[in-house]
Amino acid sequence: QARAGIISTVEVLKVMEAFVNEPNYTVWSDLSCNLEILSTLLSHTDFYEEIQVFVKDVFSPIGERLGWDPKPGEGHLDALLRGLVLGKLGKAGHKATLEEARRRFKDHVEGKHILSADLRSPVYVTILKHGDSTTLDTMLKLHKQADMQEEKNRIERVLGAISQPELIQKVLTFALSEEVRPQDTVSVIGGVAGGSKQGRKAAWKFVRDNWEELYNRYQGGFLISRLIKV
Repeated sequence: QARAGIISTVEVLKVMEAFVNEPNYTVWSDLSCNLEILSTLLSHTDFYEEIQVFVKDVFSPIGERLGWDPKPGEGHLDALLRGLVLGKLGKAGHKATLEEARRRFKDHVEGKHILSADLRSPVYVTILKHGDSTTLDTMLKLHKQADMQEEKNRIERVLGAISQPELIQKVLTFALSEEVRPQDTVSVIGGVAGGSKQGRKAAWKFVRDNWEELYNRYQGGFLISRLIKV
């Protein structure tokens, strides 16, 4: 109804606040998707920072309850929920989440304590979103060293979280390099487009500037339509 302009978005946010004690992954996943759409729209307004504060307020109680480490008797959905919540808090700049993500990432890179598979994406997104050129270089190094395609794809999907314009360009150039399989290029560009307002503009310009190469690469396949969609 809010998307159709029938009711105020404020009403949606009030309903969302009622879910702070919700334990179900599917519900949180839906809330997260809706907040992501709202965040994207608000990134073009003065309310962007305020929606980040709202995200932190809504997601921090469940984040504190779940913590960083699996508890005995937890199911698969709890692990998914932990990844979702920590990623959301990290991207929004929740201080404790950001500090813990940086600490765990450092241990992971140094080989002291390898991150579990379900925590890698949220940690990577968090440190990139609030990172610099050194962070990006470290991620690209991890990509090069990864012996499993699953890990390479995981890194490719989150590189677009980086915020600085010159680093966004570096990620886009990387998307078309030989380091990335042709079928995975779309994921990297899509990640940039979904990462930030600057990323969206840069990705759109990049697609137009490289349209001939991209079109020749994918012809009429589903990847070209996916690229346009993102």
